[in-house]
Amino acid sequence: MNVNWERLWRMNGINFALFFIVAYALYGNQPKVGASAEKLVSFYDGDRTRILIATVIFALAVLNLMWFVAALTSALRDAGQGGWGAAATAASAALGAVFFVLIIVGAALAYAIAGSGNEALTSGLNDFSWVCIVIASFPAAMLIMAGSFGLWRAGILSNVLFSVGVAAVVLVLLGGTTWASDGFWAPDGAYSRFISPIIGLAWITVISGVLVMRAPSAARPRERQAVPEP
Repeated sequence: MNVNWERLWRMNGINFALFFIVAYALYGNQPKVGASAEKLVSFYDGDRTRILIATVIFALAVLNLMWFVAALTSALRDAGQGGWGAAATAASAALGAVFFVLIIVGAALAYAIAGSGNEALTSGLNDFSWVCIVIASFPAAMLIMAGSFGLWRAGILSNVLFSVGVAAVVLVLLGGTTWASDGFWAPDGAYSRFISPIIGLAWITVISGVLVMRAPSAARPRERQAVPEP
């Protein structure tokens, strides 16, 4: 079977967005910073099965993100923009590490910690996960910057899409400043929870689509050459 693996790898950005949205919706409304012990136990222990299912989907989303960035890096290297490709790889590694820390913390809380009665540890890990979400803004912005600048310099992105990418870098980077104690600009506020992730998902989806449209066609299998008889 002649499979266009390059095209499939480039589609993983769209797959990442789909997995992420499903997992985010399934995970539910995580308790905010400083939530009471009752709310924490009700969420993590009461919805244990749902959270663990969402954990698996989140992990699949991160794997698709890694494959997408590998395809992005390959496209940049082929276009003579290896430096930007290396920056994208480094940014995705850092972003993936933060995502896996978030996945581990959520799974550990739901699997055992929240139901163990250790209220201080449960509260501390829940607050820690919100801090990780804010910190994730920095490698996410670097990934968007590397992809946007590299593809634009390679002539793959138009000036309009490049300008949108620069705006996305700034808006996602602003997510790293959401340190208010409460409200819209808090770690558990609307900007950090919804606006910044939506911008990042939209950029990945668009870039994945651009790369898919420019994917090379599948190579035909080589024909066997007839061996002349002696």
